[in-house]
Amino acid sequence: MTNTEKQLSKHDLAQFTGDLKRYRHELNRSVIYTPGVQFLAESAGAYWLIDAIASYLTPSFIAKAAADDSRIADMHFWNLTVHDAGSATLEARADSPCQPFVRQRIQFTDFPMDSVSIWAAYDGVNWTLYLPSEH
Repeated sequence: MTNTEKQLSKHDLAQFTGDLKRYRHELNRSVIYTPGVQFLAESAGAYWLIDAIASYLTPSFIAKAAADDSRIADMHFWNLTVHDAGSATLEARADSPCQPFVRQRIQFTDFPMDSVSIWAAYDGVNWTLYLPSEH
């Protein structure tokens, strides 16, 4: 079954409202994520999305981005938007009206939703990725 045959909705993701369980990213060990993000990745076949976000959550990248907006050092908001042609754009912002400090073009995806948001928060040790409903 391809991801486009899978059904995944914002309602499915809204069932996640907070949990103490965390999963650790295999490559960037300072990134952990919630059951909601795990469900999203599993259901959508989108572990690549966690990998893409984790690739930016390095001390040097965050320090450089935070030099322009200090809020980035503590929290930021990621959004994947899928376009009609099967491409997508991944963006990260310090806040909704701000210009993105990350904009990555995804050439092809079969991600089953039009868009999804993942929030990232830093606790001084780890970056935690979570769904807005888990805040």
